[in-house]
Amino acid sequence: MPQIKHASRGDDRKQRALKIARQLAKTYADAECALKHDNPFQLLAATILSAQCTDERVNMVTPALFAKYPTPAALAASKQADVERIIQSTGFFRAKSTNLRGMAQALVEQFGGELPRTLDEMVTLPGVGRKTANVVLGTAFGLPTGVVVDTHVKRLTRLLGLTKNIDPVKIEHDLAELLPKSEWINFSHRLIHHGRRICNARKPNCPECPLLKICPRVGLPPLSTELPRSTRRSNR
Repeated sequence: MPQIKHASRGDDRKQRALKIARQLAKTYADAECALKHDNPFQLLAATILSAQCTDERVNMVTPALFAKYPTPAALAASKQADVERIIQSTGFFRAKSTNLRGMAQALVEQFGGELPRTLDEMVTLPGVGRKTANVVLGTAFGLPTGVVVDTHVKRLTRLLGLTKNIDPVKIEHDLAELLPKSEWINFSHRLIHHGRRICNARKPNCPECPLLKICPRVGLPPLSTELPRSTRRSNR
């Protein structure tokens, strides 16, 4: 008699991850990186500035930064105090200025003023870790080198039951196993938009959430109200 195969928890998580990815693609079809930029160098600089800072604040600062230092060579030749003055409102401005100038100098000295296109090379630049490298390689070059895990992705993937880890590198590994490579770039952009618009950390708007039917709501209290019709329709 043939044995009946039961779906494992890993299979269930993978199926849920795919359903979540499909619903996010449907809901946030036009989602893209919120950091304003015109080229890969600008995106790299903006992503370095975004550490412990909102994208909105970064977007207020970068026009002046890029006007004064439009190329890696220009930023490499900058003075520390001048860069600090421009980016001061982003917080940790001394360390960020050091990283920006070091990144630009490394691009000029080691990569001919061009951004490298591998993760291993990107993370050798000052101020660039896996998250920043994945953002730039994915958004600027369309290279799915990994899944970007920021504070929104970290929080929501646990709430959605896609990971139990709290370390971003381990979360990225979990997501890379659950999602096809074709989803690695856009999944994070869309989940970040979802975290900002619907699943707010302080007060998630679960009744209006397009993912509610497939979200285990890990760590949240049970809902006591009936789902609105808009949510019922979106999850059919």
